[in-house]
Amino acid sequence: MRPDATPHAPTPSPPSTPTTPSTDASRPPGRGLPLHALLALATAVFVTSLTETLPAGVLPAMSADLGVGEPAMGQSVTVYAVGTALTAIPLAAATAGWRRKRLLLAAMGAFAVANTVTAASPDYALTMAARFAAGVAAGLVWAMLVGYARALVPARLRGRAVAVVMAGIPIALSLGVPAGTLLGGLLGWRVAFALMSVLTVVLIGWILALVPDRPGRRTGARTPLLRTLALPGVGPVLSVTLVFVLAHTVLYTYIAAFLHRIGTGASVDLVLLVFGVASLVSIAVVGARIDRRPRALTVAATLLVAAAATLLAVSDGGTAAVYAAAALWGLGWGGVPTLLQTAVADAGGDAADTAQSMLVTLWNAAMAGGGVVGGVLLTRLDHTSFAWSVPVLLVPVLIVVVGARAHGFPATRLDAGS
Repeated sequence: MRPDATPHAPTPSPPSTPTTPSTDASRPPGRGLPLHALLALATAVFVTSLTETLPAGVLPAMSADLGVGEPAMGQSVTVYAVGTALTAIPLAAATAGWRRKRLLLAAMGAFAVANTVTAASPDYALTMAARFAAGVAAGLVWAMLVGYARALVPARLRGRAVAVVMAGIPIALSLGVPAGTLLGGLLGWRVAFALMSVLTVVLIGWILALVPDRPGRRTGARTPLLRTLALPGVGPVLSVTLVFVLAHTVLYTYIAAFLHRIGTGASVDLVLLVFGVASLVSIAVVGARIDRRPRALTVAATLLVAAAATLLAVSDGGTAAVYAAAALWGLGWGGVPTLLQTAVADAGGDAADTAQSMLVTLWNAAMAGGGVVGGVLLTRLDHTSFAWSVPVLLVPVLIVVVGARAHGFPATRLDAGS
């Protein structure tokens, strides 16, 4: 559901063999934002994020068609996240030397095949294997996209470039999932997955036509995991990622059950729409200010999500309070993927590709864990317990963000004025 950062060098340079620079797709970035290329990468984020969560919207139909219970079918979301978490680091290491465009095309091609198999599969085991394969392809995409985006722009615009790419997440969660659910209800869940394959094929053509290439890292340049983890700032950013995403996922996964149990008049679809619109506002704000005030934005995001969850926990079912909480939640969460991926890229420096693959792994582990933790809380305690768990989990997040002022979450990005 998200997402190396400077594996392709902070200031990308042409290949060592000087041929015709004017036609070389690996030439240094221009002065502005290449929106046609960044929007293609944002669409890749949208497709992978939507595919991960789509089964949640068509779960009853998938369950009935494949002859398994809904809890078993629900693991199709978990196995996708597991595929990403298990393979992001080794695959990123194995493909570090590949040119970025070639790697992105290969990953999206594999993604289209996996979704096509899912759409056509008559068997639960085959469906789960296809979902795992889709998660593997998505992990490879996520481990490279931030670095690819940053390599396409000058240093002073890297934060904005990442913000554009990360806009695919809230659009997928707030608009894509309800649309996919509606299509699944009208035309069948298989059609919904088939359309994801069609969209991916269109995206492959877009990438071929309009996204510039960038080189991978030279052989042997990748920094080992432990050495990367020891870099100042990397550990704090990764720990914040794990706990923040866990807190968000606990609430997001069970928001429908929560709203049903508090007896609110608010529609789940409308609540998600409010969340999504607010998330887009958040991304716009973060994109405009991330290069100047990254730590302040991260602190504000943490406080807004904690306030939203607290408002839901104390709500008596009032519709206005629920929508207000959804707006606060979106305003806080929308920019978080951009903030965390930019932070780990900056902290990683020359080891940013390794740091980014570690973030992708922890992100998906937290997503898988959030569903499990939320289910346990809902079963053992009550529906308010997972709303209260969010501010509790965000207390250590806030402490780490405030404390990592020298490395990890500095007040100003070092290359903001480059």
